[in-house]
Amino acid sequence: MNRNALTVAIAGAALLLASCSSQPTYDESVQQCVKALKARHLDDKTKPKPCEPLKEEDYTLLIMSKSMDDLGWTDKDGNFDRNKMLQSTPSP
Repeated sequence: MNRNALTVAIAGAALLLASCSSQPTYDESVQQCVKALKARHLDDKTKPKPCEPLKEEDYTLLIMSKSMDDLGWTDKDGNFDRNKMLQSTPSP
């Protein structure tokens, strides 16, 4: 392999690595989605752009989690609290 071809190959590999590393990881995308969901208006039901890379089932879980939090059904650690849910539900 001549010197110019080797230089081009190394430069190409460096560009490829640089372009891959600029993309957020899946976990970073989840965190960005959580922030976007918290920031959007209650009436807005569109999927925020930061949530687009997420799998549909993960996005659905984030929506459910936010809804439970908005309803006050979570404890101080963000865990579902059945008693809080039952207290806020009107009895028949």
